[in-house]
Amino acid sequence: MNTDSVELAEGAQVDDLKRAETWLAGENRLLEMIAKGNSLNVILDGLCRLVEEISSGSLATILLLDPNDNRLWHAAAPSLPKSCTDAIDGIVIGPSVGSCGTAAYRREPVIVSDIATDPLWADYRHLPLSHGLQASWSAPIFSSEGSVLGTFAIYAREPGNPGPQHHKIIEQISHLASIAIERNRAEEKLRQSESELRQLIDAVPHHIFVLGPDGSRLYSNQVAREYHGLTPEDPQEERPAMFVHPDDRERVLAERQSLISRGAPYEMEARLRGKNGQYRWFLIRGNPLRDEQGRIIRWYGTRTDIEDRRRAEEKLRQDERELRRITDAIPQAISVLAPDGSTLHANEFVLDYTGLSLEDVKADDFRAGLFHPDDLERLRDERREALSRGEPFEAELRARRKDGRYRWFLVRYNPFHDENGNIIRWYATGTDIEDRKQAEERVQKENLALREEIDHSSMFEEIVGSSEPLRKVLAQVGKVAPVDSTVLILGETGTGKELIARAIHKRSKRSTRAFIRVNCAAIPQSLIASELFGHEKGAFTGALQRRLGRFELADGGTIFLDEIGELPAETQIALLRVLQEREFERVGSSQPISVDVRVLAATNRDLKAAVAIGTFREDLFYRLNVFPIQIPSLRERADDIPLLVEYLIERYAKKAGKKIRNIRKKTLELFQAYDWQGNIRELQNVIERAVVLCDSETFSVDETWLKREGRPLSGPSVPFVATVAEREREIIGAALAACQGRIAGPSGAAAKLGIPRQTLDSKIKTLGIDKHRFKARHAD
Repeated sequence: MNTDSVELAEGAQVDDLKRAETWLAGENRLLEMIAKGNSLNVILDGLCRLVEEISSGSLATILLLDPNDNRLWHAAAPSLPKSCTDAIDGIVIGPSVGSCGTAAYRREPVIVSDIATDPLWADYRHLPLSHGLQASWSAPIFSSEGSVLGTFAIYAREPGNPGPQHHKIIEQISHLASIAIERNRAEEKLRQSESELRQLIDAVPHHIFVLGPDGSRLYSNQVAREYHGLTPEDPQEERPAMFVHPDDRERVLAERQSLISRGAPYEMEARLRGKNGQYRWFLIRGNPLRDEQGRIIRWYGTRTDIEDRRRAEEKLRQDERELRRITDAIPQAISVLAPDGSTLHANEFVLDYTGLSLEDVKADDFRAGLFHPDDLERLRDERREALSRGEPFEAELRARRKDGRYRWFLVRYNPFHDENGNIIRWYATGTDIEDRKQAEERVQKENLALREEIDHSSMFEEIVGSSEPLRKVLAQVGKVAPVDSTVLILGETGTGKELIARAIHKRSKRSTRAFIRVNCAAIPQSLIASELFGHEKGAFTGALQRRLGRFELADGGTIFLDEIGELPAETQIALLRVLQEREFERVGSSQPISVDVRVLAATNRDLKAAVAIGTFREDLFYRLNVFPIQIPSLRERADDIPLLVEYLIERYAKKAGKKIRNIRKKTLELFQAYDWQGNIRELQNVIERAVVLCDSETFSVDETWLKREGRPLSGPSVPFVATVAEREREIIGAALAACQGRIAGPSGAAAKLGIPRQTLDSKIKTLGIDKHRFKARHAD
């Protein structure tokens, strides 16, 4: 390498070093300007000048993008001719709008090496060319969130592309410009927010103040300043304690300084002087605001006028002192409670009865040792709920006397409100009701004994008769009633199945609880599930609120399901679950509900036949048929007809206000000869009608009422069950023939009939169908 080459290389190194030093000094200067809060225009102007200083002969410019209309405006162009800036200002960015408009639109750098020939400058090239600017290199300025803030551009006087040095300058200047623009916008937004916040705070009808980290006052809102008589021109930083009452000043300053030094929220009460020279009580609260590093940067506080409350409290204390003197003279337990239910005072009666001191009664756990353990939890729950509602309530409980004995008390709680409706005290009174409770217990025991005596002597007061078939039924009732077994009562219509169910309930351990009757045939099938198990609000159209079902109402007692054979299939499944698992779900809910209910069911249908034809579930039948009771028809207990007639005549005669002393012998003979297809219900109807029409003291009946018209039969009488079985045999045989003897699978007879395979197997076996003959026929 010759001497000239060495000198040139050394000169280039020196130039690069000088540029680096210039750049570093300029960058530090600009960062310091940003930190000091210099205006954005000054900072951006300095950036452009730094570029022009480093890259001699180049011109730099920074444009900001208006996001509302996508227009670019010059923010700094210290050396660019004014004619150029005026012409370019306000251009809308687009795919071919010079270097800057295109860079902002494309969101990428745009390098134009020759303005004279580049199509991006077709509409604007006369402006830079007239000032000797031959090339332009533009780059978008991005925010930290990736949005375009503006563009940075360098104009060169010679055509060409930027070198590595220029690329680095463009990248660094764009970054510094982004920092300056975002900081400026954040500060502007903060200033606007603070201005709006101050306007809002000034409109708030409470005293609000702002303190520095050390507790120095920075700002007070208009309401606070007006209270003290300060004008907007008065300095904000008034001395912290200058308006505090002299008697409160030392305490307030000490508490305030201690809490601020610890950085803890504070609350205190003090008297503050108003512009009229009068002092009023205020509740003063302060809370710290911390930055991301946890340093306190502000204290925000409020002052609430509590003068009226303090006066009310003082008056209340005076009234309470007087009230205590009065209550101590009353021979009844009286306690005064705070709004949260804690005890403030108890009169002499309470202290003397319990043997406790006033401090003992004020303790949080004194009730645990005072009230009976069996009453304590109930009282705690009722008391907590009532205190939260703020409503009067009462409770009966046993309180321990100082000798260890418990006595019953009726405790009543009543709230006391201030003028604003706020509860400031609870007053509780306790009345000794031990004598009343003992009297109630005696009456209850007497009533129980009387009920048992009545039940023993007239258990079957409405079941009249002494025939052998009836005595067998009553003997069954006497055996099954004390246990909780499910009972299925069978019999024709009108035989008195409900009377038997009620007799079972009365003799059971559940006799003091509910007996709920449901006629399954009288309820529409679409509503039977809701009727039995209840529903949630909105479970179906018209379900405007939650409703409890009959099973919930019968919890602990007995439910009687009359006409059980009429239950639809889906309800049978739900009933089976109750019998198996003792739980169910309301319609519209998936939450199981447990119940303790004894189930009695009745039907006049042949449930075995219903099981055979698939209208009644076999598993449900066996669950219900634990203890079947067959009620005899009136035809089977004809010996009871005279007793029944006499009983019913007396009942309906008394109801009609008549006296009937005799019954014609012929009438009794007629009654005993009649077949009574409607059983006792039909007998009741005939006797009631005859009593209404009777005009003498002798009972008689129109013979035509008891004559039946013969029904000619078209053929031999065939039992219904046999007819049903034959029909089932035909249907199953046809299905087996169509399926070539196949039972299971998607093409089997069970799928064709729509019943489970196991059910079909059972029916084939019950009906004696040879399923193999259908396979053999197919083989032939």
